[in-house]
Amino acid sequence: MNQQSPLLLTDEQLRTFITNGFLILQTDFSDSFHEQLMAQLNQVYENEGNPGNNLLPRIRELQKVFDHPVITGALTSVLGENYMLHAHRHGHYNASPVAGGWHKDSYWGYGRMRNHHPWWAMIMYFPQDTPVELGPTGVMPGTQNYETRTFAKDDIADEAVASGSAGTFALIHYDIWHRSTPNVLGKHRYMLKFEFMRTQAPESPSWNNQETAWRKPASYSTPFGEHDVLWEETWNWLSGRMGSMAGTKPASAEQVSSLVQGLGDASEPVALNAAYDLAAAGAPGVEALLQALRHENKAISRLAAYGLSISGEAAVPGLIAALNDARPETVVHAVFALGELRDLAASAVPALNGLLDNGTAVAVRRAVVEALGIIGTPIDEVTAGLIRCLQDEDVQVRFMAGLSLSRLGSAAKAAVPQLIQSLDDENRYVRAHSLEALRYIGTEEAKEALIEDLFRSRWCFTTTKENAFYP
Repeated sequence: MNQQSPLLLTDEQLRTFITNGFLILQTDFSDSFHEQLMAQLNQVYENEGNPGNNLLPRIRELQKVFDHPVITGALTSVLGENYMLHAHRHGHYNASPVAGGWHKDSYWGYGRMRNHHPWWAMIMYFPQDTPVELGPTGVMPGTQNYETRTFAKDDIADEAVASGSAGTFALIHYDIWHRSTPNVLGKHRYMLKFEFMRTQAPESPSWNNQETAWRKPASYSTPFGEHDVLWEETWNWLSGRMGSMAGTKPASAEQVSSLVQGLGDASEPVALNAAYDLAAAGAPGVEALLQALRHENKAISRLAAYGLSISGEAAVPGLIAALNDARPETVVHAVFALGELRDLAASAVPALNGLLDNGTAVAVRRAVVEALGIIGTPIDEVTAGLIRCLQDEDVQVRFMAGLSLSRLGSAAKAAVPQLIQSLDDENRYVRAHSLEALRYIGTEEAKEALIEDLFRSRWCFTTTKENAFYP
């Protein structure tokens, strides 16, 4: 177990993360540590192929990386103390002289409305010296909150790369646009990708916080626009001040009308600012956003949901009413906003549970399962709904249920029997997330189930096709 205290991010580093969507940081392992790590990676990849989700048990020294105080500190600062190392992990090998395509990672194949608040983050770790010529990961700064690629595929003038000596890593907002860059040297280049989830909403700053008020970092790169309200709201949210921007910038009727027009702007950064500015405009802005939620243009509806998600309690009645909309996309957007409003949306839980019938559009059920875990109260009703989700016919509803129950912790102990049954699910992530939920619930019954499953499915990390049976 790591005995070193996490090296928390400073205010300036967190401000940079909020604006740029990433940080490039450095561990201080010895050269010999990385040489041994590379030797193991080369042996495994050459003889066995990519170990995928078994990366940690197959290369056990790698756990030391995720116990390093720079990495634990970065993750604690962004995701809180009880963050989860997700079951999906992947070693990316790049020897191609051709750049990869720009993309956002999916959620294990699951399409979902992406969070602007940092509920998720990734670590991309480089175990070898990675000059630009070796093809490090490239990220497009400031694009973590954009659904669309706002730049041409060959537009790399503003690209940042995770280049550095062995032990360099990128901490990135899960939803930032990124790609692999060309490896013109043709030598081995590994990037070890791990995903992490926040399990608790922030109640206070979890970084080395010295300043209460938001201000922009001294240096940042957001080539496609600035997002003053969004950035300040994210800072406040991470500080435990939810809904802090609601009504802080009152607007006239004419200004509200102009912002509504802005929701349909061809530039997503402009339209995104309009949504957040409407949320800050008070009651007229909330009403305009509720109307836009039902707009025939689904992109406008989605942007309205982001605005409503920070609009505070005033948005809740209108969002509950929108759950009855005939269009599934409108309902999904309303569910998302209710989830982000957390306990302020507790009155929506009965209506949300009512959307869990298999006859409801699957996209709606997928949104509901996540919202329930974030709202979290009333606990008995939320837990009952998530127990139903563990039995849903859709695999993605089932595997999101385990993550939502992890967020509830011991209060969700009524779900333990169904979680135990889910350990035999056909899907690997249903099983993995059920194990995580049992770990976070932490009752004696849950712990016993964890231990039994561990011994039943014990994985021998030294067993390979060359060493199958003997010591």
